[in-house]
Amino acid sequence: QVLLQESGGGLVQAGGSLRLSCAASGRTFSPYTMAWFRQAPGKEREFVARLNRIAGSIYYADSVKGRFTISRDNAKNTVYLLMNSLKPEDTAVYYCAADNGAPTTNAQSYAYWGQGTQVTVSS
Repeated sequence: QVLLQESGGGLVQAGGSLRLSCAASGRTFSPYTMAWFRQAPGKEREFVARLNRIAGSIYYADSVKGRFTISRDNAKNTVYLLMNSLKPEDTAVYYCAADNGAPTTNAQSYAYWGQGTQVTVSS
């Protein structure tokens, strides 16, 4: 069984920072692509950032480019999302996703999902 477990969400003031973590576990599971998505109330789930196993093919949504940084530690099967200069519009549930396919921004391409972690940015 493959499990993705996010952590690190919380409440932060605008301009602040948070670091999300997502640990992947499961027998011999080492996903090629890991990504972050988010979903705000009343909105569809949207892509945030993704990278492949060698930490290449890194890509960000325009809305977070220059503020967020995605990285991964393959030894720990963990992907991180460092979020700086947070804005109220970043408020959402953040989801970790993983797949053995090529990196993509399409949520439907990811086979494995975490339960999500809430990020709330106050103005």
